[in-house]
Amino acid sequence: MSSATPVQDLSYPIGQFAYTPLSKPQRQAAIETIARTPAKLRAAVHGLSAQQLDTPYRPGGWTVRQVVHHVPDSHANAFFRTKLALTENEPMIKPYDEKLWAELADARLTPIETSLVLLETIHERWNHVLRAMQDADFARTLRHPEHGIRTLDWLVALYAWHGEHHVAHITRLRDREGWK
Repeated sequence: MSSATPVQDLSYPIGQFAYTPLSKPQRQAAIETIARTPAKLRAAVHGLSAQQLDTPYRPGGWTVRQVVHHVPDSHANAFFRTKLALTENEPMIKPYDEKLWAELADARLTPIETSLVLLETIHERWNHVLRAMQDADFARTLRHPEHGIRTLDWLVALYAWHGEHHVAHITRLRDREGWK
């Protein structure tokens, strides 16, 4: 890695998340992005050795293995939050400490295939829900202790970004390290 590459660029390789309400075509594109995340993550880690999986994507960052395990952790929470917002009136969402979750034994020791399959399975179910939603459903809200009241439109935009964000952590590391 060049010393001229700022750590900030490595933390947010596609930029930080910034929400603006989605038009119907933008929402459909975001849902398509979410649908493609499992395949993109699988492709990003294809052929990596155990040593490469245990390489941090940036100084002080998670290893590739931890990133792979984090994505289904996060997306499972998003799937359940979507269902809660569709079935309850402004549910209170329980946050979790993703940094501590990434330090647990499962994120450090479980083969990545387990989380790749988990992500595919979560997304198969989540995509059925997202594609069946009506326009008004995306205005349904949830209450997040850290973010306040948010719509499902916001959640879709966030998770379209989130998948791309973490895939880019891995693909940019592969590029920097010359891993083919």
